[in-house]
Amino acid sequence: MLNRLVHTIALSVLALVLCPAGAQATTSSKQAAKERTSVVKRARVARTYTAGHSQGLIRAHSVVRIVPAKPSFGQLAGLHSTQDELDLKSSVALVIDQDKNEVLLSKNDSAVLPIASITKLMTGLIISEAKLPMDEEITITQDDVDTEKGSSSRLRVGTTLPRGELLHLALMSSENRAAHALGRTYPGGLSAFVDAMNQRAQLLGMKDTQYIEPTGLSPRNHSTAQDLARLITVASQDKLLSELTTSPSHAVAVGHRTMEFHTTNRLVKNPSWDIMLQKTGYISEAGQCLVMSAKVAGRKLIMVFLDSAGKLSRIGDAERVRKWVETREPTGIPLPAAGTTSTLVRQVSG
Repeated sequence: MLNRLVHTIALSVLALVLCPAGAQATTSSKQAAKERTSVVKRARVARTYTAGHSQGLIRAHSVVRIVPAKPSFGQLAGLHSTQDELDLKSSVALVIDQDKNEVLLSKNDSAVLPIASITKLMTGLIISEAKLPMDEEITITQDDVDTEKGSSSRLRVGTTLPRGELLHLALMSSENRAAHALGRTYPGGLSAFVDAMNQRAQLLGMKDTQYIEPTGLSPRNHSTAQDLARLITVASQDKLLSELTTSPSHAVAVGHRTMEFHTTNRLVKNPSWDIMLQKTGYISEAGQCLVMSAKVAGRKLIMVFLDSAGKLSRIGDAERVRKWVETREPTGIPLPAAGTTSTLVRQVSG
């Protein structure tokens, strides 16, 4: 009965979406089929539960919700139309020889965009440089629960872990509650922590960077590839950050349980990569993001990829760049043309 009800509701919703008044006569059967396929892929069936009045019974009701894909700020600004010789899927890219301070590749590198969980690199840098006791226990509270995106977390409210463990999870697994708890328990509280993030950014010369909170869930946290390269240069020299961001996995004792956490960057586990620092990030406004400091063909490279179009495309872009560097001489590498400046994106992101 429940399955028939869901099927009936789904067909009704699809009919309303696909067949507005007068559209039937002008839409070909092939177009209609494509549209139906597209809408079905975006339809999610969610169950809500209502307590029974008489015997405390629970009844399940299924509701079909159409969830359209949200464009990133880079897409809205037209940055994905910028061409480059490597056919990168990231709308923003910057590759720098860290030792020579030489730009090898540049694409929209001054565009101001949301940076998602790349934010956590600055969060980690502030905590590391503050020299706070890493064995001090911190408890996850309701304040650490994500109300911006409604994201989930394996760290339940009431979980208590040492500061060092929370820093590990924030940098390796991009744990949002861990990152927020680190900022909340900073001397002076969350506002003092965010102030410290922005002050450190200014000291690093990150003139187009702003932090609103320590997780990256807010699209108001923004930066440029140029600014992030400055952050990576400093963060990669911090031994603690290098160790934690390149950790493939980590087991954490939570009460009587042991929980296994893993890196969000599959390249960390790839033996053909020599990564010294890395961080991934994603929210819909930022697209898929990846920053790294890695050794390629004897060069210590900084790589920044922002607003990549697909889930695995940021990894693909890193592989393209690595192959590109490995197949060229150490000098005289041609540069792809730089793309759109930050002005257009500032108009989009406000």
